[in-house]
Amino acid sequence: MTAAAAMLFDLDGTMLDTAPDMGGALNRLLEEQGHAPLSAAVIRPVVSHGAARLVKLGFPGTDGDEFERLRLRFLDLYSRHLAVETLPFPGLLELLDELERRSVPWGIVTNKPGWLTDPLLDQLGLSARAGCVVSGDTVAERKPHPLPLLHAAGLIRVAPEACVYVGDAERDIQAGRAAGMRTVVAAYGYLGDGDSPASWNATGIIDHPQQLLSWVDGAETRQ
Repeated sequence: MTAAAAMLFDLDGTMLDTAPDMGGALNRLLEEQGHAPLSAAVIRPVVSHGAARLVKLGFPGTDGDEFERLRLRFLDLYSRHLAVETLPFPGLLELLDELERRSVPWGIVTNKPGWLTDPLLDQLGLSARAGCVVSGDTVAERKPHPLPLLHAAGLIRVAPEACVYVGDAERDIQAGRAAGMRTVVAAYGYLGDGDSPASWNATGIIDHPQQLLSWVDGAETRQ
């Protein structure tokens, strides 16, 4: 197989284990509203789907102005505790070290808004290392639309077909395929019981970040 010339990553559930801090914000919001907190096991599979889905999880049946009030309050709470317990997934930093050693550019394409993405990456020391960071509000579309991925490829000056995009949600794979990239499911991420990554038509599925080096070597295993 042709070696990947660049590696692009989703953020939550792919590069970073943000569930402790996002779940913590949801539970603080629940407690503010007089509700019992939810377990990490219940929250974790929803984290990749963002603030709105987390608020729906915590406050089912809420909509309209009240839902928007809760969503904004969740974001406020989360913004105050972005990197308290959030860490890169095991093996991720070693993977980035190796990509950089091989001069393989890497970047981030996330639906997380820039006003949260940028300070989070700053706090974890990743901003200066990324070849590009495309957030949910960087361009006019969000995943599963391919535009954010095509924009990222342009920023790092690598043809889309030479890039590999890694994510833990079906929309990541849809976006990557639509952009003409090879796609990899991060099975170590926030997959829920209802997810069926084998049906997403990704190029491959990995259980550990360092398995991505096989794509850089041009020896990936299709699944």
